[in-house]
Amino acid sequence: MANTSSGVPSIAQPVSYLRTIEIPLPPLSEQRAIAHILGTLDDKIELNRKMNRTLEAMAQAIFKSWFVDFDPVRAKAEGRDPGLPKAIADLFPDAFEDSELGEIPEGWEVGTLGEVAVHPRRGVQPAQIEPDTPYIALEHMPRRCIALSDWGTAEGLESNKFKFNAGEILFGKLRPYFHKVGVAPVDGVCSTDIVVVAPRSSHWFGFVLGHVSSIPFVEYTNASSTGTKMPRTSWNDMARCQVVIPPKPLAEAFTNQINQTVDRIISSVHEFRTIAALRDTLLPKLISGELSLPDAEQIIGRCV
Repeated sequence: MANTSSGVPSIAQPVSYLRTIEIPLPPLSEQRAIAHILGTLDDKIELNRKMNRTLEAMAQAIFKSWFVDFDPVRAKAEGRDPGLPKAIADLFPDAFEDSELGEIPEGWEVGTLGEVAVHPRRGVQPAQIEPDTPYIALEHMPRRCIALSDWGTAEGLESNKFKFNAGEILFGKLRPYFHKVGVAPVDGVCSTDIVVVAPRSSHWFGFVLGHVSSIPFVEYTNASSTGTKMPRTSWNDMARCQVVIPPKPLAEAFTNQINQTVDRIISSVHEFRTIAALRDTLLPKLISGELSLPDAEQIIGRCV
């Protein structure tokens, strides 16, 4: 029984009283069977997460090899096979030239992130947002993972937000050292502590994502952030970051590869959100006896 006579509601009965409350539970053997069935859903969710981490690591490795370490250029300059399909290998030069950033591939340019990416400031007031609109805040974003699988809804929001489109990049600008960067899996709105980043044209998507989600870029934004207790970066600072810009055909070739990876990651996000919702729906029904184990197995078999 709750005690509401004081300003802070509390339990009126002693804690020992709670131990005397009887809760109906299925037999232990049935509890184990329920745990096994729902465990298969948890295993599927974890498998998807591991796959996403592997896909992201592979994409980051290719980006670093092509656009940071310039491995294909180095291989061609030394007369070695770069190990790429000929159509892609031919897009890389076979020599380097000097620049203000040191040696860069011949024909590439030193520029800034702002030359290939923009921050579409689509501000929106709470009254203009439908309550069921997906809402992403910093607490929904994992660290060092572009797969954004958690979000809420706009119901109850009281301050202005930014609109974003599925496929755009979200960068947490508050305490950027937390490294919260991801690809939006849905259309929605986000906190103004998140910078929405989009390529100036579609073929720059992979190149922009590779830079914005990289450790060196996050370190750059952290070093240039302002504020002591709650440091923030800004799009202006992000846009000034110097990058080595490849020719458009090479950027497009990389984006074509990355798009397949990002599509798989986003598809996986939607799949394990569906599985998690199914698990949370089945659990109370199985515990209460409303749903039998065979029926639950059939439902899972149809959905997974």
